[in-house]
Amino acid sequence: MEIVHVYTRLRGELGRQCVLSDRRAEPLIDVPPQPDLSTHFIRRPSREQGLQAARDTTEHQVNTERFESDSKGMDHSEGGWPKDINPQEAEQTIRYRKKVEKDEGYVTSILQLGSVMEHCIRQNHALDIYEEYFDEEEEEEDQEPPSAKTINVFRYDIIINLALSFHPDGGRKLVAAYSFLGFQRRLGDPSLDSYIWDMEKPNCPDVTLKPPSPLLCIHYNPKDPHTLLGGTASGQIAYWDTRRGSRPVELSSLDQSHRDPAHNVLWTQSKGGTDAFSASTDGQVLWWDIRRLSCPVDRLVLDMSREENLDRALGAVSLEFESTMPTKFLVGTEQGVVVSCNRKAKSNAEKMVCTYEGHHGPVQAVTRNPFFTKNFLTVGDWSARIWSEDVRESSIIWTRNQSSYLMDACWSPVRPSVFFCVKTDGVLDVWDVLFKHNEPTLSVKVSDWPLYSVCVQEASGVIAVGSQHGDVSLMELSDKLKNQQKNEKTLLSAMFERETKRERLLEARLKEVRLKERSRSQQSPEEELRGERGEEEPLELLDRAERDFNQLTEHHVIA
Repeated sequence: MEIVHVYTRLRGELGRQCVLSDRRAEPLIDVPPQPDLSTHFIRRPSREQGLQAARDTTEHQVNTERFESDSKGMDHSEGGWPKDINPQEAEQTIRYRKKVEKDEGYVTSILQLGSVMEHCIRQNHALDIYEEYFDEEEEEEDQEPPSAKTINVFRYDIIINLALSFHPDGGRKLVAAYSFLGFQRRLGDPSLDSYIWDMEKPNCPDVTLKPPSPLLCIHYNPKDPHTLLGGTASGQIAYWDTRRGSRPVELSSLDQSHRDPAHNVLWTQSKGGTDAFSASTDGQVLWWDIRRLSCPVDRLVLDMSREENLDRALGAVSLEFESTMPTKFLVGTEQGVVVSCNRKAKSNAEKMVCTYEGHHGPVQAVTRNPFFTKNFLTVGDWSARIWSEDVRESSIIWTRNQSSYLMDACWSPVRPSVFFCVKTDGVLDVWDVLFKHNEPTLSVKVSDWPLYSVCVQEASGVIAVGSQHGDVSLMELSDKLKNQQKNEKTLLSAMFERETKRERLLEARLKEVRLKERSRSQQSPEEELRGERGEEEPLELLDRAERDFNQLTEHHVIA
């Protein structure tokens, strides 16, 4: 080892010499417990906060000047440059810099530094600084059952509907839209205000939003965290900029807005982040530009007869838009039908591509899987269903009918196989389709009031749940529900492909049965009697086709 520096000092400057000796331990002070003092303290809720132990540093650039003696012809007044070189000329400056670097051993210094860096790189290869230790303990922790705990509650004591949206920049704030749409039920003096809450300050709202009528939905702009867009009970679309006060900056006119309450509004993909679209039970989907809300940019009437008749249009309740598929979107209707649409079609009739029917009531929520965008989740009546775009006759996975009505659902942003549902009995259900289909993996009783909305913060995995009483509960998930499991994405992809193939086979078989029934109805009575003697019933054909498919898949898995 090379000794670089040697420090010398007089013995008298080192201070008094330490003399150590052994002796028995003795108490210096004894403070007896005082239980009465506990009444003067308030237990503060625990909170996790990241700290950076390293010292803050900054990077600066300094332009150094070289000063030489006058014997070399240097001009000190011009910053140390020779008299025959103009510092403003780029070519002369580059030529002089190369000369100085060569004379002063610049290359030699770089070569010496290279040997030092080579030694450091070899050391990093010898010691794996990214090696993970204690794998066994992590596996034991994974065996813990999934759980969720309430970390905060924002209270607003009034019977209302709730819609939630997290702040896109880190999720430190949460906006909640409050509305009351009870038929023939008047409150004393219902407030129209909605609020933005700070997650660390639950006692009072951070910002108050004052819409012209109650807000049914509201969403942050993913490209600008200061702007929000909401749909009102009057059918109008309101646009806020939190830097410009509590009142809406822009508001759509009544004659150009929806005729019914605007149940959902979403931002769409655009360069400036100014495009959005909304849906209402009046049967219309309207596209907007927030820079000019006087009239919609485009309009779609959900009339399945393609005649654009509002009297026969399906009432829209929920919307879904995926930024990776900018031309496609899904609409959930009051009639239990999900309509797949394409905005870039030539005519309004061609914009409605296909429909998916499976619910007996309004489709309260429709959302695509963030990892497999061809599969989407719908919630309505008493069940949740997972669909594939390639199969239109039936969903590929569905839950059993629950005892309470399902009001909202969303996928986990971290785990592909996990989604969350809220019900009218005040319970939050966490489903893991890879684990089991018959019952939820976790059920948490959040409130005694019906739950209307659920929203997940992508960065921290915190869930916000809104109740009919106006309370917003923030819940923290366990590590098992926040961290992706081993091979989870591969296994879920295989499951979706297997179930999709199964439904395709059943769908093809069902079409054959329908064709045979149609041809049989066109035959004469004698031919029909002859055909019935040698043919099976349609239900028997479906059962036999399903048994054959299960046998094929079992042999494939065994092989």
